[in-house]
Amino acid sequence: MKRAHLPGGFIRSVQLLRERVEDFSRYPFSIPAVRALEELALDPKVTFLVGENGSGKSTLIEALALLAGFNAEGGSKGFNFATRRSESELHAAMRLVRGARREKNGFFLRAESFFNVATQVDELGATQFYGGTSLHEQSHGESFLALVKHRFKPESLFFLDEPEAALSPARQLTLLAHMHELVERGRSQFIIATHSPIVLAYPGATIYRLSEDGIAEVAYEETEHFALTRDFLLHRERFFRELFRGGDDQDTS
Repeated sequence: MKRAHLPGGFIRSVQLLRERVEDFSRYPFSIPAVRALEELALDPKVTFLVGENGSGKSTLIEALALLAGFNAEGGSKGFNFATRRSESELHAAMRLVRGARREKNGFFLRAESFFNVATQVDELGATQFYGGTSLHEQSHGESFLALVKHRFKPESLFFLDEPEAALSPARQLTLLAHMHELVERGRSQFIIATHSPIVLAYPGATIYRLSEDGIAEVAYEETEHFALTRDFLLHRERFFRELFRGGDDQDTS
């Protein structure tokens, strides 16, 4: 999907350089959302990527982070470690369109490799920059928030891949409060892949849905995350009847 550039962000858009793709039938270029991509404008404040598992959210956000100079497994731009090389080739066929401003700092937070980042922090003896306590010596949720509180700074570019993985609903609201401070007063930019209807509700954000039909901008109320959660909370008994019907119909004699 292509839309007008929005001023103010560190990254204005990302382009797929289709001439660099040898085979669109090969992963990751075979992912429908990637295959249909030409240029995707990014919100100068907050952009969300949503979609089912396998829709390409994490693949796309990884490529964006790599293009912006971050380590594939996460961390700040100063991190340069690899537990296991698993990044896709997507970044090699993409280009970032930069804005006039340059970020002073940033972080790539991905839930699946956060343990490796925490280990790297310990090995570098850098715990003083993360609140003074090893991230391994805190619960998963506490370590996530310690990172956000102590390491996320103004004038920064952030890539978050499923940040809700370690956070309770209340802690997700705390994350939104920190984001708001960094966006509105700190002039930071966030690009986030998420399944959370709470995180996704950040006001004024641009939301892109990745699906078999490609990439399309959607309103919050049009996302499956919002609609399914709302309907389940309002009509959970109906959902349970549908979900458990197969078991009820089985012959138990």
